[in-house]
Amino acid sequence: MIELKTPAEIEQMRAAGTFVADVLTELKAAAAVGVNLLTLDSIAHGLIRRSGAESCYIDYHPSFGAMPFGKVLCTSVNDAALHGLPHDYRLADGDVISLDFAASVDGWVADSALTVVVGTARDEDLRMIETTENALAAGIAAATIGNRIGDISAAIGAVGHAAGFSINTDFGGHGVGRTMHGDPHIANDGRPGRGLPLRAGLVFAIEPWFMLGTDRIFTDPDGWTLRSLDGSRAAHAEHTVAVTEDGPVILTARG
Repeated sequence: MIELKTPAEIEQMRAAGTFVADVLTELKAAAAVGVNLLTLDSIAHGLIRRSGAESCYIDYHPSFGAMPFGKVLCTSVNDAALHGLPHDYRLADGDVISLDFAASVDGWVADSALTVVVGTARDEDLRMIETTENALAAGIAAATIGNRIGDISAAIGAVGHAAGFSINTDFGGHGVGRTMHGDPHIANDGRPGRGLPLRAGLVFAIEPWFMLGTDRIFTDPDGWTLRSLDGSRAAHAEHTVAVTEDGPVILTARG
């Protein structure tokens, strides 16, 4: 079911958005050569406890997950595209890592992700990350009253295709509110003018993710991590966005 938030409720969601943004900023600074993925998860866990927030991930068990997630952070490294389950791995020079984090504050959820290179960067990785961020910006710009969900999808897809990426549409954006995942689904490619009309009060996560060499994925033996079928690297960017009379508002904007 799709729910419209009042302006007052959107204001209430800002606390969750700010918290998620601040956690990702701290995790981005902590992601360095030699740092263990479990350490990053522990940092996020500590910030949740100290703030009184609640994790959206630790008990999360959708149909596509083999078991409850058990961690508070997704850490997707190199060929891991989405839902990377933190494990005993130390980041190496040149690794690409996506940090995806969602939390609830006072009953409202925010969800966001970013991708960084640890240590020495390859040009193709930087280009992939930049393209993903540009696609996110294009999708957000299309989240205006009078447009439709398909306009967001088409804007994301246009950026990805222009950069030479093929695009997987199995996983994409989603409604956000009292829970982390809700309607509508927002594919990362599509046709403009199609789908749900955008109205003030819609709040959703927009999240393009691209892989360097394929649009096909498989599930890692850990039961959660989604990897590129050909072993190519991936990037992921996400913000929680509210549709308002004054245009799209990014609730998870980082300073």
